[in-house]
Amino acid sequence: MSTLLDPAARLALQQHFRKPKLDSPFQPRLEELSLLQDWYDWAGYKAPMSLWDEELEYFAIRSQAAVFDISPMVKYRIEGSGAEAFLDRVMLRDVAKLRPGRVHYTAWCDDDGHVLDDGTLFRLSPTRFRLCCQERHLPWLLDSALGFDVTVEEETEAVAGLALQGPTSWSVLDAAGFDGAEALKPFDIATFPHEGGEVTVSRTGFTGDLGYELFVPVEQALSLWDRLFAAGALFGIRAIGYAALNRARIEAGLIVANADFVTAEHAIRADRVRMPDEIGLSFMVDMKKGHFNGRNAIVKARVAGGAPQVLVGLEIEGNVPAEHALVYHGKNREVGLVSGAIWSPLAKRNIAIASLRRAYGELGRDDLWVEIYAMRELQYQKMMKRAKVVARPFIKLERRMATPPGRF
Repeated sequence: MSTLLDPAARLALQQHFRKPKLDSPFQPRLEELSLLQDWYDWAGYKAPMSLWDEELEYFAIRSQAAVFDISPMVKYRIEGSGAEAFLDRVMLRDVAKLRPGRVHYTAWCDDDGHVLDDGTLFRLSPTRFRLCCQERHLPWLLDSALGFDVTVEEETEAVAGLALQGPTSWSVLDAAGFDGAEALKPFDIATFPHEGGEVTVSRTGFTGDLGYELFVPVEQALSLWDRLFAAGALFGIRAIGYAALNRARIEAGLIVANADFVTAEHAIRADRVRMPDEIGLSFMVDMKKGHFNGRNAIVKARVAGGAPQVLVGLEIEGNVPAEHALVYHGKNREVGLVSGAIWSPLAKRNIAIASLRRAYGELGRDDLWVEIYAMRELQYQKMMKRAKVVARPFIKLERRMATPPGRF
């Protein structure tokens, strides 16, 4: 026996299939500014890859103030008297060292020591945290919370977020009336009044530049956007998409889950998972604190000889980006893969992030080659270019750490 839908329900179902992606709270403003209609899927949301010009959007980050919508970033509210103990049990870093009003970059592993994800942990009060990350982990977090006096709720759709990045970003906040924002040190958090409520501002970002991230309830999203853009008109404020942000984060040597490494839940092959030491996150692993997920496996791997793979920075000859290029030793032994690459306008170098066999990943190693295929007159041309292992980040900007920030 079939069940007939009433006309209203049928129309709602049709609308769902016509628009399968979620809209950001800032979607009306993004649609107005999008000249290219270049969108991609970010955690089920319709998000801009580029809005008006990828290259100029990058330069907005480095010379003005760039606004990137981070609302699709997965966000969890973790609260309760046992919140610190719970997070300390699952995170690599010592959460007891994270003071209220501070943020730290962290990661978490499964019991085998393989990285499930990385992200930022905000300590909003002694008993309240916000965890921001790339992937969804609610079932895992809830299972891990058994026995702790803590509540875990996803708040992705309830909280809107904007990243404000670039040399004039503080000037925009100052002009918008965020009095006291100049006192924020890197990884500090503060709240400011906005439209009868408040906006949470952290001095964080994903560009390696001076920058901030702002979070408000979705109901106040558009008014926050308008406040920033009205104040930022004299400071070159521009909205950007992910393509420009990706250029900046590669220059900063920052990694992206399921781009530079495969998370444990996404890996199909057993040799694709990565431990923290294999992706440059060994500094997070705090062996002085109590037991945490993956601790025994990480210790065992270190005793057995360490990480078989390492994530490194490469400097490559020429100016053709080596995106997804194979890396060779002596032109004939395959030793790794490039996961992110650009010609850096700021560093004036051809740079890349790559995963290599550990024996070939020592700093200064220069007997490496990358295999690049570049389009030349409607034909792909194979090029073998020399590469050298170099330190990350590829650029260091004094303004990123300056407190108070200077005016630009």
